[in-house]
Amino acid sequence: MFNIFRLRNDEEAFTDELYAFVTDPNADRRNSRSIISFLHEVSPQIVSVAECMIIDGVDERHYVADYVHAVLNGYGTDPEN
Repeated sequence: MFNIFRLRNDEEAFTDELYAFVTDPNADRRNSRSIISFLHEVSPQIVSVAECMIIDGVDERHYVADYVHAVLNGYGTDPEN
């Protein structure tokens, strides 16, 4: 099971899991991933953005990695930046 501390400490694994979600062509399998269940509980907006990535056709890991890095490091949360 995932926890928020593990996600913060293992950005690469979090990126891998979210990238697998974004690129999985099977909606049932994609939505049953444990990372998604966890994120629905602690940060559903991350799932919403990942779902937009699916709709947009994101298929390169670096886009997901950039998003995960921004989320974990608080980029975009300070209204002055």
